[in-house]
Amino acid sequence: MLKKRGCLLVGVTNTVGSTISRETDCGIHCNAGQEIGVASTKTFSAQFTVLVLFALLLSEGRFSKRKRYTEILQNLKKLPAQIQETLALEEQCKEIAKLWKDKTSVLMMARGYNFANVLEGALKLKEVANLFAEGILTGELKHGPLALVEHDLPMLMIQVTARGGKPVIICDRHLKPKLEKFSDHLLLLPETTDCLKGLLSVVPLQLLAYHVATLRGHNVDFPRALAKSLAVE
Repeated sequence: MLKKRGCLLVGVTNTVGSTISRETDCGIHCNAGQEIGVASTKTFSAQFTVLVLFALLLSEGRFSKRKRYTEILQNLKKLPAQIQETLALEEQCKEIAKLWKDKTSVLMMARGYNFANVLEGALKLKEVANLFAEGILTGELKHGPLALVEHDLPMLMIQVTARGGKPVIICDRHLKPKLEKFSDHLLLLPETTDCLKGLLSVVPLQLLAYHVATLRGHNVDFPRALAKSLAVE
């Protein structure tokens, strides 16, 4: 449809020779290495990074954006070490997973850049743990989803305060004094610039899905009713 309208098609893919790379005019290969699991994890982070780099490239010639450009670029260089730090949250994620393993649904909330992450976190819980999960924008809570909230409903929030209940909160370390009264489970992240926070907050979300799935007795590499050519072969 887009080709017929003369659009320039840019493909972002991790597989050289894939359908996307053949059908697009040009593209970016993530070079993230082979993704073994059916429920992709590093693909999300790799594509996220590629799109940030693409945006930086488009803004390179704008002097008014130079400070922002430099800030993002410098923080990108710190990410490998910060992701390594974030992986230290695994034990906390295991404890939370024990509380979630017998639940029937989970509600995840975020705003701004982090909205994509709660969608990813909810998708992973569906895919590998067979647990119904929904990711919503925080501002939409009162427009319907609030009716679903009960005292034992597992909730996860990224960098927001909560009224009532004791949700799991993923937030920057400096917010701990403000937020610890709202939650018994704070997952604290290293500081980075706003548009890169998702690359850190997605790590505990994926760890949670992994541990909930294993506690429920599921094989995370071969989720039920999902397949891709690599796994089938």
